[in-house]
Amino acid sequence: MEAHDQYEPILRFWRGFAAYVKAQGVKPRQLPWYRLRALQYIESSEIPLRQHRAAQVTAWYKRLCNQAGLADWQVLQAIDAVEHLLRFARSPASTEVDWQALRNAARRLPPQHPTLARQETFLPDDLPEWKKRLTREIRRRGYSWRTEETYRRWLERLCRQAGSESPDSLGANEVRAFLEALAVRHNVSANTQNQALNACAFYFKHILERPLELGPFAHAKRPKRLPVVLTQEEVSRLLLHTDGVPGLIIALLYGTGMRLMEGLRLRVQDLDFGYRQITVRHGKGGKDRVVPFPAPLMDRLRTHLEKVRALHQQDLEAGHGEVLLPNALARKYPNASREWRWQWVFPSARLSVDPRSGKIRRHHLHESSVQRAVKRAATRAGIHKRVGCHTLRHSFATHLLEQGSDIRTVQELLGHADVSTTMIYTHVLNKGGQGVTSPLERLGAGSGQEMFPGQDFFEQEKAHMAG
Repeated sequence: MEAHDQYEPILRFWRGFAAYVKAQGVKPRQLPWYRLRALQYIESSEIPLRQHRAAQVTAWYKRLCNQAGLADWQVLQAIDAVEHLLRFARSPASTEVDWQALRNAARRLPPQHPTLARQETFLPDDLPEWKKRLTREIRRRGYSWRTEETYRRWLERLCRQAGSESPDSLGANEVRAFLEALAVRHNVSANTQNQALNACAFYFKHILERPLELGPFAHAKRPKRLPVVLTQEEVSRLLLHTDGVPGLIIALLYGTGMRLMEGLRLRVQDLDFGYRQITVRHGKGGKDRVVPFPAPLMDRLRTHLEKVRALHQQDLEAGHGEVLLPNALARKYPNASREWRWQWVFPSARLSVDPRSGKIRRHHLHESSVQRAVKRAATRAGIHKRVGCHTLRHSFATHLLEQGSDIRTVQELLGHADVSTTMIYTHVLNKGGQGVTSPLERLGAGSGQEMFPGQDFFEQEKAHMAG
């Protein structure tokens, strides 16, 4: 009986924790795992839970991320369990820690992430011969990994519809039927159909060496769409609701006009504080370009780089500190991967195993963490437009044109191959729709009237009915 009384407070605590976690929407079958993760956290420190601060959580998180064999979902589950534990225990750490930032940093790059997949140089032995020929030709021409993956998937889909194991045995009739099915049966957009057409045309022209002559076929309708652009006031509200590293990246995307992956792939040597410029390496189409370095972000980035350098030093002392290098630089300069200038500007808080080489590396942040931060900030700021990371790039270009920048300059900053692509941003400069004034605004002009004709009649009718 005395033993039971001794353990009753502990049992009551865990029963309360289980009820609290269940009330937060955790499924019953996950409760034992949440309790296990919470118990592991409690055993990691001798300090009572009610005295835990952010330092205890940070130390636990680093040990958790360095554990081998843990999948992303397991790390996320552990973070979720510890957050619930500290909130249930009313610990100061529950409000001091940015839990969403921990979740964002816990996501590793998957094996087929563009940053990793673009380094792939080998071809699996079990890959069909037609896919090997396609892959070799795409890489020989220097196309991006996204293009390689997209073309391969479209050709696989073509083979499935035609009931063939290889596109080599297919002809124009099968391709035409495939494209028409996309437009008529699946109701895809014009861009999607053109993507499939480009994949088929590339294979027939460069692999089979016989041009694809389709003749007339059903094309998907191409609507004329304009990009979503935020006003400068909306951008200010958006940035006010961001913080931490994702907030710094969001501000940098708007201040430079970079694409999301271009910003995440920045290396330390790409930031030139002296000339106040940032070099974007291997952008869309494999092109390099220079963008302005926003002055308001220089001090924030210096402070951020000091933290990144300290993290890199910790990795070196632990026997890690390597970073993924482009092309064959890792073979040409074996020690370059540990040099400070090659490190990511926005590294992940978690070490991960490279699926290609098996080496333990620290990759850059996953793009989903920034995408969620943008969506969350837009909601909190009360912006009802469809806002994404690319909206910041649209806004950058439009605001430069509003300030009087030359369109050719904007074209160079965005990295557009053709100025006609940049011309789409001029639509916002035509205030009020093509620069005209609505005829409703002209009613009563010059007579001092502020209402349209007949409005006084309606006002009198409303007053009469109310009486």
